[in-house]
Amino acid sequence: MVTAIANPQINVLHLEGSFHAANAAQLQARLTRAVQSSTNLPLLVDMEGVEFLDSAGLMALVSALSLAQKLKRRFSLCSVSPSIRILFELTQLDRVFEIFANRAAFEAALR
Repeated sequence: MVTAIANPQINVLHLEGSFHAANAAQLQARLTRAVQSSTNLPLLVDMEGVEFLDSAGLMALVSALSLAQKLKRRFSLCSVSPSIRILFELTQLDRVFEIFANRAAFEAALR
């Protein structure tokens, strides 16, 4: 499940559940729309509710990050659980994504 949260300074997408081969295309489509509509606001993907992420789900995030970079938009992640953070570390994508401990840490970085 993907929920958009209104905030005047940032666009926030809150992810919940599992993201895998069966629903990665839906995730990618939602992320693509969010990146394209974020205009001048940074996009923060809040992963606090993500229970499982496989390589297909990870590729949806990579695709959205790539699009954001092409459009010169800020794309960040926050609240990544330790078990999912390991996936980012093993693939060395923790060096590619801007990952914050939580939403407050991201908002503090904006100041």
